[in-house]
Amino acid sequence: MDRLDHLEHLDKHLVEELAQVARETVREELREQSRKQRRTAVLYAASGAAALYAGGAVALAVGLALAIGLPGWAAALITAALLGAVAYFLRGAAHSGHGPHAPHRVVGGTPPPAPPGGLGMPYPPVPQTPPMPHTPPDAPHRGA
Repeated sequence: MDRLDHLEHLDKHLVEELAQVARETVREELREQSRKQRRTAVLYAASGAAALYAGGAVALAVGLALAIGLPGWAAALITAALLGAVAYFLRGAAHSGHGPHAPHRVVGGTPPPAPPGGLGMPYPPVPQTPPMPHTPPDAPHRGA
């Protein structure tokens, strides 16, 4: 019995050590993954900031090009209208299931009613033949 108690103590110690090694391995793996994700997020943020400044430079160039033949206020107004139109079409393209030219609302009327249950049909389909009356097999047959 004394020998079995000693082995049980070794088993518990081995399980504790294995659990500790597993925890450390998982912790290190998570650290490495979060480091990679953090780097990726920083690169995406930097590319977004660079794209924002590039867009501003393009808008400035368009405005200055228009200002050659127009007053400054007209060039700025046209540039703002162009940017607004681009933003509108990009917003439309971002909506799921809608293209950039899809209407967002019904003009001059009410939208069609939503089908019950969201199945795509406002009512159940009509069968081709009428239903037959149910008669039990042992019932007397009424016929001509």
